[in-house]
Amino acid sequence: MTEFSEAERAYLKTQRLGRLATVDGKGQPQANPVGFFPQDDGTILIGGYALGTTKKWRNLRGNPKAALVIDDVVSVTPWKVRGVEIRGTAELLTGPHELGPHFSEELIRIHPEKIHSWSLDQ
Repeated sequence: MTEFSEAERAYLKTQRLGRLATVDGKGQPQANPVGFFPQDDGTILIGGYALGTTKKWRNLRGNPKAALVIDDVVSVTPWKVRGVEIRGTAELLTGPHELGPHFSEELIRIHPEKIHSWSLDQ
């Protein structure tokens, strides 16, 4: 799947924190918590403070493949989790945007190539 279902779109709008996985030049994975913003065009924007100075930014300059996982725990007893994993290509952007003044001018736009979700109907 390369487009979000209605259930996935609805879920993503209720969440604010995800984990972005990138790979460095030596092939080592890195995962970091990030703020994300689903866009009407089906992409995901990721912003941050001084984002252009981060290892994830440098990793994506060398290898634009990325995965973003957004999930939460619905219940502990019984154990129920739900979430969305988005695999795709990252586009590095620099310039003015409307995410807010606390974000640097650098943004990461994830173009989904594979979307997998679980337990969103619960």
